[in-house]
Amino acid sequence: MKFKAMLKVAAAGLAAAMCVSASGNWNTKVAEVDGGHRIGNPQAKVRLTEYVSYTCPHCAHFARDGDAALQFSYVGSGRVQLEVRHFVRDVVDLTAAMLTNCGAPAKFPRNHAAFMLGQEKWLPKAASATQAQQQRWFTGAPAARHRAIASDLGFYEIMSSRGYTRTQVDACLADSAMSQRLVDNTVKDAKALDIKGTPSFAINGVLLDGVHDWQSLQPRLDAKF
Repeated sequence: MKFKAMLKVAAAGLAAAMCVSASGNWNTKVAEVDGGHRIGNPQAKVRLTEYVSYTCPHCAHFARDGDAALQFSYVGSGRVQLEVRHFVRDVVDLTAAMLTNCGAPAKFPRNHAAFMLGQEKWLPKAASATQAQQQRWFTGAPAARHRAIASDLGFYEIMSSRGYTRTQVDACLADSAMSQRLVDNTVKDAKALDIKGTPSFAINGVLLDGVHDWQSLQPRLDAKF
């Protein structure tokens, strides 16, 4: 990288840091609303909604490529409020979503990051599940099915790293009201915005056509300023 380019990058980073310092880190303000989690300044000019699935590799790619920049330069500075909404695709996705919602709303962002950034370790286990494992995942009482998935894919270990006990995890996996709410919200969002895949994004309630990664989302955000 040329020296002038390096100076521009450093200046941009410093400006973002000054914004965060001046207003406080808005990433710490988290509220659970209407089946999603809103993170950041509720008075922000730009409201970004992310529709996400935990069994979607592209969603994990977005988390690795864009989450840090989004949190630091846009949400943390107060310019953007981010809402993360679940778009449940399958029973494994549902189980992960239930666990990211486990506990107080303030825990959600790091729970979400733990599953997204750890996807490359647990998703291959799901893809190579044995017939016996699948039998446990798709038959029986819902809570038992979620526990089987959590056990087979290492979800208990992920939650333990976040400070949860097995008893707390099992209680969340048995929360039938949460499970139904996540499924119902997926159906509602799919109908309202004609969402066909994940990750998908909306700015101020308008779905962005053809935007499914950070490289295409960032210029759409910058255009709002």
